[in-house]
Amino acid sequence: MTGAEVPAKHPLRPSLPERFVAHVRRRRLWSTGDRVVVAVSGGLDSLVLLHLLRFTAEDLAPYLHVAHFDHRMRPGSRIDARWVQGVAAAWELPVTVGAADEPLASEAEARERRYVFLEEVRCQVDARVVATAHHADDQAETVLFRVLRGSGIGGLVGIAERRPPGIVRPLLPFFRAELEAYARGARIGHLKDPTNQLVTYARNWIRHELLPSVEGAIAPGARRALVRLARLAGEAEAAWQSLLPALLADVEAHAQEDRIVLARSRFLKHHGDVQARILREALRRFGTTLDQSGTRAALEFIMSGESGRTMTMARGIRIRRDFDRIAVMRESDERISDRPLRIESLGPGSGELVVAGRRMRATWSPDAPPAGQWCEAFAPEAVEPPLTLRAWRPGDRLRLPYGSKKLKKLLAERRIPAEDRSRLPVLVDRRGTVLWVPGIARSVDALVDASAARFFIALSDARNDAR
Repeated sequence: MTGAEVPAKHPLRPSLPERFVAHVRRRRLWSTGDRVVVAVSGGLDSLVLLHLLRFTAEDLAPYLHVAHFDHRMRPGSRIDARWVQGVAAAWELPVTVGAADEPLASEAEARERRYVFLEEVRCQVDARVVATAHHADDQAETVLFRVLRGSGIGGLVGIAERRPPGIVRPLLPFFRAELEAYARGARIGHLKDPTNQLVTYARNWIRHELLPSVEGAIAPGARRALVRLARLAGEAEAAWQSLLPALLADVEAHAQEDRIVLARSRFLKHHGDVQARILREALRRFGTTLDQSGTRAALEFIMSGESGRTMTMARGIRIRRDFDRIAVMRESDERISDRPLRIESLGPGSGELVVAGRRMRATWSPDAPPAGQWCEAFAPEAVEPPLTLRAWRPGDRLRLPYGSKKLKKLLAERRIPAEDRSRLPVLVDRRGTVLWVPGIARSVDALVDASAARFFIALSDARNDAR
């Protein structure tokens, strides 16, 4: 079946709206009664999603809010925004329209800005989720694109069904042919973006040239096979993620703030692929990701390197062997004045830390926000103590609403002077996940629901505290 074909109707097969409702409820993408923001570009896919929720599955999401973002990347985009506003008015739905201050330069920048806008709308209207219209053909194209680029198993998972903090993709199981048939039956008008036909873009070439050729000459079910590959890769990754904490704990001799020490003999008992996963998990706690060649070199050193020898990796990581111990550590930056603060539990307390000579005082409480220059709340059930306030490190990353970003890049974007960056504290959990950079940004991890319990941390410069 090519992307232009419509699946044959089966007398016993439920309709698209019935299967859509069953999918949302089975996957618990949101609860009945939750407010849902629908991202609407004006194209067929997003209009079908909005129509399903508004007219044929209205009990599933009785409180809808339309969101449209104008990237200003082509002439006529402002007309598209007004058209979406007209559809929302005709369908009696509230709408929020946003626009870039100036034309965005790339698809990647447009995607990042769009997700920032959608998260802002979600928070403004107090919605549970933002629903986007990614479907099964998008998934197939994404997986094929990553196959051609040599992605690992993690990349073959493709488009995730959920993306923190609130993105959901309820149309992922459904192919575009089904959506087109529904649109014809419901007589849904939609906008057409002429740039979607330009095969100079890699995604468009895959959609209009490569996949139809593959389906016509080699594998008629290529799209479904690629979607199935994404599902299998997702299952494999989920299985690995469930096993890795126990695997690492099994070979971990002890862990400190700046290093993890592995028992070499226990580590080498595992299969080589398992060793690679364990090693990458250990390095992930330092915010470092190894590629295939780096992983291979590190494993070769662990297997055959002499005791007392050290291997220096990229991004300030060293691996040292001492008899049966393998220490994975950061390069020492000789900042002997640094004194991190460790928060062992989620009960009340206080303490001091020193970062590059800067002395600060922290106070934490599960009851009420403490006083301080900066204060943040975290969901206790999502926090993994002990927490640590320490200096930021070059490999640190922060999960933002639109994805993960290196702190180095974030600080540069915020125009923080280089001499001030070394004095910035960060809050990390037991796994090294960055939760908060006071005064700069917080992670989407451990976000607090309005009615949920909270754990508060406040931080101040010690000299300001004394005043």
